[in-house]
Amino acid sequence: MNEMNSKNEIKARIDELRREVEENARLYYVYDAPKISDFEYDAMFSELLRLEEENPEFDSPTSPTKRVGGAVLDGFEKVTHKYPLQSLSDVFSYDELRAFTAHVREIFPDAEFSVEPKIDGLSVSLEYVDGRLYMGATRGNGSVGENVTENLKTVMSIPLSLANDEKLNLTVRGEVFMPREAFARQNEARELAGKPLMANPRNAAAGSLRQLDSKIAASRGLDIFVFNFQGGELYSDGRRAASHSETLSRMKELGFKTIPYETVARKDDEIIAHIEKIGEMRDNLSFDIDGAVIKVDSLSYRERLGEGTIAPKWAAAYKYPPEKKETKLLDIVSAVGRTGVVTPAAVLEPVKIAGSTVSRATLHNIDIIRERDVRIGDTVILQKAGDIIPEIIGAVKEKRTGCETVWDPPSLCPSCGEPLVFDDGDDADGGTLRCINASCPAQRARNIEHFAERGAMDIESLGPALVSSLIENGLIFDAADLYYLDRDRVASLDRMGQKSADNLMNAIEKSKSAGLSRLINALGIRQIGTVAAAALAEKFGTIDAIISASVEELCEVDDIGEISADMIRKYFDEPKNLEFIEKLRRAGVVMEDFAPKKRSDTLSGLTFVLTGTLPTMTRDEASAKIKEAGGNVTSSVSKKTSYVVAGDSAGSKLERAITLGIPVISESELLSMINGE
Repeated sequence: MNEMNSKNEIKARIDELRREVEENARLYYVYDAPKISDFEYDAMFSELLRLEEENPEFDSPTSPTKRVGGAVLDGFEKVTHKYPLQSLSDVFSYDELRAFTAHVREIFPDAEFSVEPKIDGLSVSLEYVDGRLYMGATRGNGSVGENVTENLKTVMSIPLSLANDEKLNLTVRGEVFMPREAFARQNEARELAGKPLMANPRNAAAGSLRQLDSKIAASRGLDIFVFNFQGGELYSDGRRAASHSETLSRMKELGFKTIPYETVARKDDEIIAHIEKIGEMRDNLSFDIDGAVIKVDSLSYRERLGEGTIAPKWAAAYKYPPEKKETKLLDIVSAVGRTGVVTPAAVLEPVKIAGSTVSRATLHNIDIIRERDVRIGDTVILQKAGDIIPEIIGAVKEKRTGCETVWDPPSLCPSCGEPLVFDDGDDADGGTLRCINASCPAQRARNIEHFAERGAMDIESLGPALVSSLIENGLIFDAADLYYLDRDRVASLDRMGQKSADNLMNAIEKSKSAGLSRLINALGIRQIGTVAAAALAEKFGTIDAIISASVEELCEVDDIGEISADMIRKYFDEPKNLEFIEKLRRAGVVMEDFAPKKRSDTLSGLTFVLTGTLPTMTRDEASAKIKEAGGNVTSSVSKKTSYVVAGDSAGSKLERAITLGIPVISESELLSMINGE
């Protein structure tokens, strides 16, 4: 009996702690009104975690301890949305906006409109059964998404159970995003760890939500705003809400973090005024937005207006024009890229634009600088193209004082001091300055780094710092010299030692059998990336066959056009490049395609695009598996793309896939498809 009483007391304490932890988390993360200190909250959480670990029989899927993550999934299952998650029709001017509202008023003259920010994140649905979070899913193509419940549980502002112990069955829609502060923290940590930086908060949120390890998702600091009631019950007595604004108020009562800065307006001038107000707040928000959403507020009016095939007829998204700011152009500097292209960059007086501080911007090439008549000392107009890439679009000539100076392109390479040549634009790079000195230190270092990258020869442990050290100490002149390194001399370098040298030498030895596809990519031929390299390897089989191929024969390969074929031909017509390949051959580097040939037709007729870092395979390896199964791999996303396979830090290809409604799948889902599942 005493043991029973003890267990009952423990269960009661666990239940009490769960309620207190969840309620205080809701006050902090949803309502921004904490009532206890962080120390008190942490103490309660630790006690709950300890009691649950000691008493696993009292486990609960809605315990707040589930928010730390822990489940590692093999993949995400596909789920069909109970209520479709449609996209929105975009309007780009106030005239287009007025046309939308006028159409609504033709049917409902007294219509009112909800106006709210359009969060730049990843849309998800949250389904609750008996008041508990049952499932969370990505939007996917609007009809079918992915079950990412375990990752969504780690988002502190998503209630695991509804407030006030409401036992309702409902589905809501929200936008998961990474706050700007969390994004900055993540990139700082990645930079210290030597990892590639995340491109922007939206991509970072998408990549985080698609992690198979929920602990990784938990570490990313994701947040959510709920912006739509999709269906089900909002009230336990069966009442139905009359308006969208009422659903937002009720969802907030139930513990959801709802869309902020929402207002209801009737006249166009009021709607436009609030859109402009949101736009003015844009720089100072803690999250990214890419527009404002205008929705008919009355739910009965919405029903009568109906849904289109892709978008509802009762809503529109106003897209803000790219933000422009004025700043001073302090200098124009030049940097040498891996292929020898010398690219001018603007050094700017720091200015905040589209949520980030910009102090440098690309100027592309000499022609752009001349066409836009940009001078050092000018007040220039800066724009973020797509809110991502800072670009100077022109100078404010009225503000010139006469002290501005016309930029003279360098005649000597800023890295090696050798004369530069002007490439007149016959190739894909356009009119550019180029350093053709094969011994240029900047090119040498970057070429060697590229040679060792994961998608190329995949030489682990060979980072930029070690490459520089090897060059500076005269141990290597080009990438082929890596295969002739002396282990003891490597071990004697600063910050190396015998163990590090052994690791490097073993990785170099292993890379000899990387295969033809990786080798072609590693050569750094302009216009030839992983997909084109794999296609060349599959078509020709050996490096010698590629060396002897004509431009016409090269053009017969998928993903190889005339420009790319010409680049390949020019590369192999250069005697020094042939000497480099012979040097690799003497070292024992494999120069044949040993990739398995097509084994099945499970992916026949399907076209895939790969983006981001996959968990267990390189993109070359994934491409090979797809082709073995009869599928096709291309480098760009189009309406003809069947699936986009997305890994961590996926970029613009993921965004385009989402825009076009193309299914996005994980590596594990790809493997399941290959296996015929």
